[in-house]
Amino acid sequence: MKSKFWQFLYCAGNNLQRHTFMHVAPGRPKRRKRLLAPRSLASLIIPISVLVIVFALLPTRSTRAIINGFSTNQELPLPALAPIGPAPVAFIVRGLEPSVRVAPDGAVYVSSIRGVPGGVDLHRYFAATDGPPGVGGTYPFKYEGQPDNCGILANGCANNSLDPLGLGLGGGDVDIAVNYPTSGVPNLALVSLTLAPGVTGTHSTDRGDTFSAPNPVVALIPGDDRQWIDGTGGQNVYLNYHDVGTFNIDVQRSNDGGETYVDGFGEAIDPSTFPAAGGVPATNSANVAGQIKVDRSTQCANSRGNLYQIFVAPDSAAENLLGGALRSVYVGVSTDVKLGLPVFTFTDTKVFTGLAGPNNEGAVNLFPALATDDFGFVYAVWSDNSNIFFSSSSDQGTTWTPATKINQSPTVGNANVFPWVAADANGHVGIVWFGDDRPGNSNDRATLEPGHPPTQGAACTSGTDCMKNWAQWNVYYAESVNAHDPIPTFAQSQISDHVRVDQVIIREGDVRAVLWVKGDLFQIAFDPKHRANVAFSDDHLVNTEVGPDHGPDNPTSRRKIRANFTHELTAISGIVTTGTCAGVPPPEVGNKITGGGRLGSAVNFGFIAKDTPLKGALSYHDDNAPGGSIDVHSSNGIDSLTFSGKCASFTGDAKVNQKSGYRFRVSACDNGEPGAGKDTFFISVTGPMNFSYSNGGFITDGNIQMHSQ
Repeated sequence: MKSKFWQFLYCAGNNLQRHTFMHVAPGRPKRRKRLLAPRSLASLIIPISVLVIVFALLPTRSTRAIINGFSTNQELPLPALAPIGPAPVAFIVRGLEPSVRVAPDGAVYVSSIRGVPGGVDLHRYFAATDGPPGVGGTYPFKYEGQPDNCGILANGCANNSLDPLGLGLGGGDVDIAVNYPTSGVPNLALVSLTLAPGVTGTHSTDRGDTFSAPNPVVALIPGDDRQWIDGTGGQNVYLNYHDVGTFNIDVQRSNDGGETYVDGFGEAIDPSTFPAAGGVPATNSANVAGQIKVDRSTQCANSRGNLYQIFVAPDSAAENLLGGALRSVYVGVSTDVKLGLPVFTFTDTKVFTGLAGPNNEGAVNLFPALATDDFGFVYAVWSDNSNIFFSSSSDQGTTWTPATKINQSPTVGNANVFPWVAADANGHVGIVWFGDDRPGNSNDRATLEPGHPPTQGAACTSGTDCMKNWAQWNVYYAESVNAHDPIPTFAQSQISDHVRVDQVIIREGDVRAVLWVKGDLFQIAFDPKHRANVAFSDDHLVNTEVGPDHGPDNPTSRRKIRANFTHELTAISGIVTTGTCAGVPPPEVGNKITGGGRLGSAVNFGFIAKDTPLKGALSYHDDNAPGGSIDVHSSNGIDSLTFSGKCASFTGDAKVNQKSGYRFRVSACDNGEPGAGKDTFFISVTGPMNFSYSNGGFITDGNIQMHSQ
């Protein structure tokens, strides 16, 4: 979840860069999708000639020089307008919130959003087919179109031709992930946030040249927000998003490269943390989720496959109920995900707690981010609107080092926001963020944006060039080769070769509203040669192709918003690729029962139930249930568990066919090996309108296992 309001991107003809519509419950960050139009198309479309569309397939070249070991910043071009049906109506095209990944074969991917329902765009650079770098080290990216723009009309999977009846039309958020096969072309997965039902997924097996038909229902829960993905192995992809009913962080696994996400399920906020971070009741502050990360350690089998979920939330249940600031950082860890069952659980640890002040000085800025290196060490970064904080774990997320401020001069004391982190080798970490040139934090509008009212795109209060006096933002990079040491060393540099438009980045108290035009995140990824690749949104140019153009320092001019890219030309010296693996977490205590399998051909199930501490998860599906297929998933873990000999029974809240308000009870017995024909599984479900369902017996496939620690 990013912010507490709906944000709308206007269509052509409107001078506002973005207008924010507030619908706020006190203290709670509400779901949001970036939209291209706030009302019906008929009421907002303004005719504009499509003849002004200019679409260069090669990256824009620049005469700017290489800066601090990074390539010349390059714009990834997009068309000026996106037609909506018959000419001349069109949406203005933008490139916001870029995601960047580098596959193990060296292919670089950058995806950005246009806003719903404009879809997303993808650029790729693969040296073997796209050619060598150009002047200043710039890459000749290939434009790969819009992977989520597939409609039901004759234009099919058209690029830059909006089908109003499209099935996969997203663009609210995007994330991409690459896989790590032992041979062959690495899979590329992509997810895009839509209006309804929520998340569209697709994937490519030929480096982005073609994609599978977009699947608009990859999320188990409709009405989702801020999805993230990460890949491992040849085809496994993990997806996380907010369940809008409870604001828990749902995690799903795909075993088919990201075409579907039905092969695993978990909830990243554990039952003991949920009172401080959950969204029940709806007036709670709840949480902001970062990207899911999977440990792909090439050296250490003990940590390989662990899942990590970072999020920020209030410090306590009391603060959550009162709409308090999201001032604490948490990391959820799943190790039982490696069991390969249809379900997995998380254990959460509090990493950091910020200050509690009347103006939310300690409120954590969007988004927290996390990375793992090749030896199982874990790294977290976040911002409090003024500082970039860093912490590491040397025992697979169980304990964390004290938070360290890693931003250095000239950014100390200024606004520093939107950090992202990448890691590889043994302790090699890179962190990027936006930093400005003004003392204070990003909430200080009077300092950062003088001479301008708080309405986005409004005219200066005096004159027409007040932006000359606004804060100037640059992209900063901090790199370490000993990041998991007790006192790590970071080298900081500026890697943007021009000032991004001197626009305020502001959070208005509890609302934390992003009132600027470049989105609220950007990313970094290391390539196989340990070099940083960075993609960020930039709007330092006026959009002269569309207009209006009232001058470069006039806030009523329309900015040209595009993803920019730069990469490290040579890897930093001192990177270590050998050494000792991260430590192991403490052994589990108590009793646990796990199981997965089938009851005939129509029923499959999976569960985990543990008593110390009490936690668990259930997934159950019956294709032949009376009245139609039934899908049952636990909601917020389990709330009771009893063991009796070889058997156990547990209960909890459930969602049935994506709807809340149900209860389940499971009884299972481990009667011998192998489990088929010996172990038993029984389930009963009750719910609204006297709903009742039960089934069970000897399992026909799979195994149920009792564990005693």
